[in-house]
Amino acid sequence: MVTIPTVSLNDGTAFPELGFGTYTLRGDDGVAAIEAAIGAGYRLLDSAVNYQNEVEVGEAVRRTGIRDELIVTTKVPGREHGYEETVRSAHGSLERLGLDRIDLYLIHWPNPSVDRYVETFRAMIDLRRDGKVGSIGVSNFTAAMLTRLIDETGVTPAVNQVEMHPYFPQDALRAFHAAHGIRTESWSPLARRSELLSEQVVADVAAAHGVSPTQAVLRWHTQLGSTPIPKSATPARQVENADVFDFTLTDAEIRAISGLERGRLWDGDPETHEEM
Repeated sequence: MVTIPTVSLNDGTAFPELGFGTYTLRGDDGVAAIEAAIGAGYRLLDSAVNYQNEVEVGEAVRRTGIRDELIVTTKVPGREHGYEETVRSAHGSLERLGLDRIDLYLIHWPNPSVDRYVETFRAMIDLRRDGKVGSIGVSNFTAAMLTRLIDETGVTPAVNQVEMHPYFPQDALRAFHAAHGIRTESWSPLARRSELLSEQVVADVAAAHGVSPTQAVLRWHTQLGSTPIPKSATPARQVENADVFDFTLTDAEIRAISGLERGRLWDGDPETHEEM
């Protein structure tokens, strides 16, 4: 079993430097994959209402018998923005998960044309006060959106989960996060369905450390201060993905991988992309 180190969120929560993505993991096979990941050492699980797998995540958590060691994440979908809607959404997630608390609760997308994410965050603050939710944060928010949340609620999100990979290192947003005590979390950390893992610079860095290209990229994330959440249903790959803390990339290697930057890979600009 791999031991994944932690950092402290702005609310004092010990937060793993690498987590497990569960997108598309459903049914019995999904439960088995999530349970295997927990057995491999993952302690941060990422889910969402829109992934339609909260039931599977909850079942896997119960089967492992180590509920108190785990941070279970889920997210408010766009169609449930608003104060009362978010409260109902949280209770629905708790019921599907079969848990008495959501450890990390995120707004999935800001959906600026709807303009209800501040109301949504106010509900999350109250859910945290009532013990239904642990840490609260957001996903796919810009610096301006984060500033508005902080200014209007007085509460700084603990996490912002965003698209991040060597093709899109998010330098400016990560700097904003660091200045405000917000933890960056990376979705699609390996730039799925792209040629990232076959890039020569990634291969060279991996060879220099005797690791796989996947491991080199995931270590790049952690050394930049972001928590990547790779997904795999294969136990051996799950272990490989988590085993990235016994080598250190040089500053030059980090710069070389970051030099692959070319922008977003998908239509995910938070100013225009919206999901319900």
